[in-house]
Amino acid sequence: MIRQFELVERVQSYDPDADEEMLNRAYVYGLKKHGNQLRASGDPYFSHPVEVAGILAEMKLDAASIVTGLLHDTIEDTDATREEIAGLFGENVARLVDGVTKLSRLEVQSESTKEAENLRKLVLAMSSDIRVLLVKLADRLHNMRTLHHIKDPARRRRIALETMDLYAPLASRIGMEKVKRELEELAFSELNPDGRASVLARQDYLRERGERLVPQIEVELVKTLKEGGLAAQVSGREKTPYSIWRKMQNKNVSFEQLADIMAFRVIVTDVTQCYQALGLLHGRYQVIPGRFKDYISVPKPNGYRSLHTGVIGPLGQRIEIQIRTEEMQDQAERGVAAHWIYKQGGPSTDAPQYAWLRSLIEILDKAPNAEEFLEHTKLEMFHDQVFCFTPKGKLIALPRGATPIDFAYAVHSQVGDTCVGSKINGRMLPLRTQLSNGDQVEIITSKAQTPSPTWERFVVTGKAKAAIRRFIRTRQREQYLQLGKSLLDKTFHEEGYEVTEKGLDGVRANFKQATTDDLIAAVGAGLITSREVVTAVYPGLKQPQRKDGGADVVPISRARNKAAADAAKAKKDAAGGQIAIRGLIPGMAVHFARCCHPLPGDRIVGIITTGKGVTIHTIDCATLESFSEAPERWIDVGWDSVSEGEPGIYTGRLKVTVANQPGSLSKLSTVIARHEGNISNLRIVNRSMDFFDMVIDVEVNDVKHLANITAALRATPAINAVERARN
Repeated sequence: MIRQFELVERVQSYDPDADEEMLNRAYVYGLKKHGNQLRASGDPYFSHPVEVAGILAEMKLDAASIVTGLLHDTIEDTDATREEIAGLFGENVARLVDGVTKLSRLEVQSESTKEAENLRKLVLAMSSDIRVLLVKLADRLHNMRTLHHIKDPARRRRIALETMDLYAPLASRIGMEKVKRELEELAFSELNPDGRASVLARQDYLRERGERLVPQIEVELVKTLKEGGLAAQVSGREKTPYSIWRKMQNKNVSFEQLADIMAFRVIVTDVTQCYQALGLLHGRYQVIPGRFKDYISVPKPNGYRSLHTGVIGPLGQRIEIQIRTEEMQDQAERGVAAHWIYKQGGPSTDAPQYAWLRSLIEILDKAPNAEEFLEHTKLEMFHDQVFCFTPKGKLIALPRGATPIDFAYAVHSQVGDTCVGSKINGRMLPLRTQLSNGDQVEIITSKAQTPSPTWERFVVTGKAKAAIRRFIRTRQREQYLQLGKSLLDKTFHEEGYEVTEKGLDGVRANFKQATTDDLIAAVGAGLITSREVVTAVYPGLKQPQRKDGGADVVPISRARNKAAADAAKAKKDAAGGQIAIRGLIPGMAVHFARCCHPLPGDRIVGIITTGKGVTIHTIDCATLESFSEAPERWIDVGWDSVSEGEPGIYTGRLKVTVANQPGSLSKLSTVIARHEGNISNLRIVNRSMDFFDMVIDVEVNDVKHLANITAALRATPAINAVERARN
């Protein structure tokens, strides 16, 4: 545990004007408040906030942030109050501590709700002061470093998933790549230890083959630049196991095909020398097509700047080279912390790199509950990006797969709501068109336009989905209000009464409704029957009886619920008892095409076949070409998002090339089994002295499950190549 004087010395080493007296008081206060509390490791609990403060000192943050790190758990885990902290350390520190504090006392129904509520509070707090996020990231980083002390595997996995889904992307969004890499590695080692071990084994193997490869390449690169009259620092490093694993998944390539397992960083004096170094290296070595990226001319949304290129470098090795200045390097590693903005009158979140944060605030405003906010936030955080331009040249960063609708909402919510068409590079194209890097997009709007519910099927940004869903809910509520009023008017009139605001307001609490409109809408939605409301307003009324002495007709709510249940059952039956297909008529027979083996998560289309029902194909299936002249047989379908989380068994087909050596098949089946897949069929299609080509049918839950198995197979030495089999 860092001692008191050591922490103060660390802070004063980069900030001589830091408030030493406040740092000392915070250390003693935190030590006293946490008292005899212990962590899962058996260490004193106060060791955690001290280590968090140490991480913040490594980031070179101001004294208020360090004090917040020391006190961040006092409100949650001790008898300390916000008012007490404000009195002792000032309102600024109290606000930061309160922003970091978890909602531990909130009564919630599930861990996902708790996670979502915590994120809502964090977003609100960091929207006014980004230091809240910096302290939270330091807190999570130390918790991940000590995760192995937690005995419950389920709890460890939940924390690791939350880290991978939220905190690592948040760190990336503010440019803190060093923190992001460590969070990802720690989470990866918990979530997929076998996958990480496979990548490490391949790295060790390569290291043994070329122990002095990196130093030799460094020397050659320095020599090349020096011959061109440029003095530069060159350093080499290996990619982290998680970044290698992710690229193997995303790019559908094997370990050996990756061009950037080894990355070399060239540090020069200024921007002009960056481009000079690029010219010298491209003039000397063969460039790998598609590997050049200029993040100096077009920085990433988090402010990251650098030149990236891939070449066949010294000794014939495929390498990635990053060229940047010292300032860019500091920004790349420490992100927002590198700016030291706190000395200039406090932090601001108005800079362009915080546009994503303003998007989260808009999502927060539009999401009806914490869970939906969490879903849209994850959509906003993940995805590789494409960069598009407005007609005036403004840069808009979007996730891959984004459409003009996503672009319109990124410009402004009102532009998205009134979008009727789009011009991409001067051509009118459909709103579902996927945008590419460098596209210039012009959005055509109309005041008479409103969001279409069908847009939700193809938009990918959380902001767009939240806005569309909010409009759908609003319109749906209006319809429920109209229907509810009609039902109540009819039922009250049958009993000889008039519906009054006062009468409904007097009984709304009986049905746990916040307002009279909520009560009326609940009647319209079938959650409450109009007869129940009449009986509540006039308790003396008797329930009507049928002539045969039986009960009255089935209440509307029950009838609606039964109809909904029947429809859901029909959809589920149509999908073979597994995940339902959206866009089908209930009861329609459904078959999954054997030519492409569609899985939940694939983009799909339905083809109507007389006497057989609908056959589901992936959108890129080659068989679809034979139906190009029969558009009447095509139907727009998708996986039902409501039931997409339910487990199902689907067949994914893989084409695998395996080395012809003892134990190869055993390793293949072991990897698949470890990732919870099941081989249902295996066929050898070609064999030679060295390799076997085979087609394997694997039972999986969805396309992501198959991608995980594919990546694990690619990391296995005995397996030469793996790809998803098509047609």
